[in-house]
Amino acid sequence: MWSKDKIVSPADLELRLAQWRTEGKQVVFTNGCFDLLHLGHVDYLEKARNLGDVMVLGLNTDASVSRLKPGRPLQDEVSRARILASLLFVDAVVLFDEPTPLELITLVKPDILVKGDDYAVSGIVGHELVLANGGQVLTVPLVQGYSTTRIVERIRAQLHS
Repeated sequence: MWSKDKIVSPADLELRLAQWRTEGKQVVFTNGCFDLLHLGHVDYLEKARNLGDVMVLGLNTDASVSRLKPGRPLQDEVSRARILASLLFVDAVVLFDEPTPLELITLVKPDILVKGDDYAVSGIVGHELVLANGGQVLTVPLVQGYSTTRIVERIRAQLHS
């Protein structure tokens, strides 16, 4: 499968979810902006995927990222989606423009909802829905010292030195 074929609309995602569930696969869901892919992202996504059989990644649109983080994104949503879809452990990438991924989580109905351990389970959007449907809400350890913000700060510091 080509990486660009992993970038799907919500309607196409529903078809893939139905197929995966028919095959008895556990669906993992996570989301984020993933503006500059770095070791912290790769480690996190790989750990998340290893909790189940397939991983759906909700990706904030450019407009959504701009609302959350003024002055960002640094890379457009098409580039971010294509880079994430190229990872072997990402099975589907779907863009969302809402303030939170709750609508997408409602569509996906993941068996496992995952975020980094910088979140408390009670603070993860959609945790009530997933738990009510018999799923799990988990956090995975993040690699310390890696963040897009930190990378941007280092680049700016080097430009000004």
